[in-house]
Amino acid sequence: MRFIMRIVVTSVLTFGLSYILSGVHVKSFWTAIAVAIVLAILNAILKPVLILLTLPITLFTFGLFLFVINACIILLAGEVVPGFVVDGFWWALLFSLLLSVSTSLLYKEDSPARERDDR
Repeated sequence: MRFIMRIVVTSVLTFGLSYILSGVHVKSFWTAIAVAIVLAILNAILKPVLILLTLPITLFTFGLFLFVINACIILLAGEVVPGFVVDGFWWALLFSLLLSVSTSLLYKEDSPARERDDR
């Protein structure tokens, strides 16, 4: 059930960001759901391989190269999903940054120490 909620939240954010960013185009909400599913699959399968292959440059750039990997995954999703178009690398980078920040804020779970302080 948590996976389905994450897909729905990611698709809502994808659809919303397409209205904010002029370089990202999503045809419909169903396309946004497809983008969320494809991103989940690519992040589960392809991203660990890319991180492993680019480990030296990732360490050299203190992890900043991970943003490039995220942008490449967004561009790949744009090639796979019909109706999802990203105009270029910089739009993909900005889209991935905003999507990552917004999803991390929405998925933030309370720690046990914080729950203990609230009692």
